[in-house]
Amino acid sequence: MDTSLRNVVILGSGCAGLTAAVYAARANLKPLVLEGHEPGGQLSITTLVENFPGFVEGIQGPELIENIKKQAARFGAEYHMGHVVSADFVKRPFVLDLGSVQIQTRTVIIASGASARWLGLPSEQALIGHGVSSCATCDGFFFNGKEITVIGGGDSAMEEALFLTRFATKVTIIHRRDVFRASKIMLDRARQHPKIEFLTDTTVDEVYDVNAKEVTGLKLHNLKTGKQWDFPTSAMFLGIGHEPNAKWVNGQLDTDADGYLLTKNNVFTRVPGVFACGDVQDRRYRQAISAAGSGCMAAMEAEKFLEEEGR
Repeated sequence: MDTSLRNVVILGSGCAGLTAAVYAARANLKPLVLEGHEPGGQLSITTLVENFPGFVEGIQGPELIENIKKQAARFGAEYHMGHVVSADFVKRPFVLDLGSVQIQTRTVIIASGASARWLGLPSEQALIGHGVSSCATCDGFFFNGKEITVIGGGDSAMEEALFLTRFATKVTIIHRRDVFRASKIMLDRARQHPKIEFLTDTTVDEVYDVNAKEVTGLKLHNLKTGKQWDFPTSAMFLGIGHEPNAKWVNGQLDTDADGYLLTKNNVFTRVPGVFACGDVQDRRYRQAISAAGSGCMAAMEAEKFLEEEGR
């Protein structure tokens, strides 16, 4: 990999990072894209995407990512497999440490995303995109007229469950405790909804059916009684939150209590020349199209920043 001084380094290769790469490359900035620990972001583990404009019949998540990647490469974007271990945003040019090599750059676009929290079950991981999901907005439509489950006890779980009632005949919220972290207003809304039921003090031990490549049910475990039983369901949505991939920032940029990068005017961090876009700074929408839009904004602002510096 060429380690000469770069104009733009983009951290992450999901919709935000790759869209930033398209715009930066078309501006002749020759961006370097560090593909991150999860190349392609969450779309790389998504099946059919039906809500991205321009695809009437939908498009497979990995195909959408590959198309944007090729589009950026066509204009001169470069790619490197790797992720940032640490960064120095105090001195200019900025220094990014990849562990085996260091890169200097005039601007940085952070598009490292946020990773969904999972239960960690092998059967759950095998069925991601086949009935196991962390995004109700993305996948709820596919379970119209079905009975489905949501895992979690916070606001995220309540929001997912309430949204899913638009499609499902019944939504069961499964929570490992009998006390909820959700705000009172969100919990009350969920409890009052006629389509939502609750199973408390309960965990998921297994997701069926890996062989059938679809979710048909769950093996549940009551933590108080020790009882185990099979629970039929057509989908399992994880509502236990996301973790922004920004720990390596190590206090150099402002974050909220959960580690999401704080930005002003959409993409500006508190360090001039360092921009953030996509799910690493968006805890509200978390959609491919909103990530792509913010990636566009970040690249345009990086271009303007370099112009103002006379680059």
